[in-house]
Amino acid sequence: MSIEHELDVIRRGTAEIISEEELRAKLERARKEGQPLKIKLGLDPTAPDIHLGNAVVLRKMRQFQDLGHEVIIIIGDFTGLIGDPSQQSVTRPMLSRVEIEANARTYAEQYSQILDPEKTRVVFNSEWLSPVNFADVIRLAARLTVAQVLERDDFATRIRERKPLGLHELLYPLCQAYDSVWLEADVEVGGTDQKFNMVLARDFQRQFGQEPQVVLAMPLLAGTDGVQKMSKSLGNYIGITEPPEEKFGKAMSIPDELIVPYLELCTEVPMEEVGRIEEQLRAGRVNPVVHKRRLAREIVTLYDGAEAAVQAERRFDAIHKPGTREALEEVELPVVRLKPGLVRQGRVAIVALLREGGMAASNSEARRLVRQGAVEWDGERIVDETAKVVFKPNAILRAGRKVARITQ
Repeated sequence: MSIEHELDVIRRGTAEIISEEELRAKLERARKEGQPLKIKLGLDPTAPDIHLGNAVVLRKMRQFQDLGHEVIIIIGDFTGLIGDPSQQSVTRPMLSRVEIEANARTYAEQYSQILDPEKTRVVFNSEWLSPVNFADVIRLAARLTVAQVLERDDFATRIRERKPLGLHELLYPLCQAYDSVWLEADVEVGGTDQKFNMVLARDFQRQFGQEPQVVLAMPLLAGTDGVQKMSKSLGNYIGITEPPEEKFGKAMSIPDELIVPYLELCTEVPMEEVGRIEEQLRAGRVNPVVHKRRLAREIVTLYDGAEAAVQAERRFDAIHKPGTREALEEVELPVVRLKPGLVRQGRVAIVALLREGGMAASNSEARRLVRQGAVEWDGERIVDETAKVVFKPNAILRAGRKVARITQ
């Protein structure tokens, strides 16, 4: 593989490279000396469920692995005690050591689905940050000016809006920068929200007499709502460990304008083909659903295999295409047994049915689903949240993307 081809692989999906000239020089030197580059990614173990948004940077790290470079995952067990303040409007609560260790274990299980665990070096930054004494902290802080810190929009905004900004939060970018110094990182990969911290690390490395790392800033993936950044707390996420049918259904629900960004950032579809798809969509020559199906299949195939993708699409069609009842008879549905007493005089309250059938976490959520017109009982749409429906053995209950067979 030529250096130019290697650069093409690395460029895919990146929002910014600082700088590409430095990256080219590092790649050429690595090849000449037979010494792989050290590629750094820091993960604070604060959210143990990895979704496609988190996977964007992990997939970039996998590309570096496939190119023969050394991938280093830093589990921020020390910085996790602070909490990453990037894009936060309030101070994050500090995690306990027990929470951090539990989250770190879950993270390791999940990122191994993307990275080659045999080629992944995992380190914990408490190894070098915990021994630092207070005098060391003062000396490190002397390398960072207040003006530099206030360049961060999120910090400046909180000060302007008179929202609390903890002094410990100002130390977070300092810790992250020192991680790069300790590891002598050649490249750091992170989201665009980490750009300040990653660029600061370049300054720190220069001050310590090291060659500055190249920064690869990856875009923040929009969630399935097409509005907010993908986030589990917002419910607009596609988790990499979710069942294949959930991944497929969620991918089919995204706005049309996200098809191309998702193909680029979340799949391995060649960029030449992504470009052709983008042109077709722009010219209106093809129904977007065609490419959305392709996207959904690619995502499921990547994490669960080709056969799982076929089955997920088949189940999606059974639920959403005409002739639902007949189609559903051909697919395996989860069976839910109702608790004794819910069916009275042959009828059952739709709200209780949704709650006990696992379609809603609470009565209020069940009522909301009915009001939204998302509920069907054995093919009949239910619009009255106070309704008591006639119970039918092995009837099919549907609420949005969720479907189950209900029995007593």
